[in-house]
Amino acid sequence: MPIQLQDFEFERVLDENPYFRCLNVLGTLPASSVSSSDASLSGSTSDGRLPAILRLERTPFPLTLPQEFSSGVLENTKCLGSTDIYTWINGWLKRRDDLPDLKISVICPATDVHIRKYSKQDILMVYETPELYEKVVKPYIQAFPPSRTQWVRNILDGTSEAHSLLHSTDEFLILPDMKWDPTTSPLTALYLLALVRDPSIRSMRDLRGGEGGHLPLLNAIRDAAHSIVERKYGLVRGSVRLYVHYQPSYYHFHVHIVHASQSGIMGMTVGQAHLLDDIISLLTVAPDILSSLTLTYGLGSQHGLYGQMVAAQNNVA
Repeated sequence: MPIQLQDFEFERVLDENPYFRCLNVLGTLPASSVSSSDASLSGSTSDGRLPAILRLERTPFPLTLPQEFSSGVLENTKCLGSTDIYTWINGWLKRRDDLPDLKISVICPATDVHIRKYSKQDILMVYETPELYEKVVKPYIQAFPPSRTQWVRNILDGTSEAHSLLHSTDEFLILPDMKWDPTTSPLTALYLLALVRDPSIRSMRDLRGGEGGHLPLLNAIRDAAHSIVERKYGLVRGSVRLYVHYQPSYYHFHVHIVHASQSGIMGMTVGQAHLLDDIISLLTVAPDILSSLTLTYGLGSQHGLYGQMVAAQNNVA
């Protein structure tokens, strides 16, 4: 049964970003409206409701919108001011099925980890030595219950998103990321995701080169991504950037594939995104380099690793 947003009870705003036109709010939804297999694991309240996060984002404008100004696409306008050659106007779009105002993403039941992730937080640059990875980060990753990545397994085994697949092999598959709606968003907002089937690769720290390593897999992902965007979207090689996050938002290895013209994605910042081409080059030169590097990255104050990693920084040489 689809979630009914009118059943959502608001509790508080978690975060807002006026530059990216998005808002994260926390509330609850009736447990009866959630079909997730994890519903029983997340502790419904005494009145049978589950914690829920709504992420509200303004949808991109279609490129045809300016051409429709004269045909009534604007229902109303209000002039805010004018000086010399500049004028500022507020406008209200006429309601249309093919022109949604918002994209609303729902996470329910939302865990404490989800709530921290979508809450406003300060960022601190931390240094992760191989020793800190083994002592702090690796146990943190291993402690995650399988339920946290059940949605990934649902995609991999074909129980969800099967209709969206663009490419599928025994090693990985590629599909549009939930951040991009091909039916309403422009091509320059293209955002695809490559999911690896091997659950033992949790992050880029697990990648190895050399004989029996992961270079054939990484090269296959890169080649398939370029082939898909050229065949399906008419984009020449070099029109997309492929990158990996560290720390990732979930510990099942995946590669982000976005249009090279995109510049407004927070996940592409220095200290989080690592180009797939660079990872392939590093592993070609030194097969074990990703396990022996000290990695520097931004860690949010709500991240589960924040306390331990910050406490350990004074001991990093």
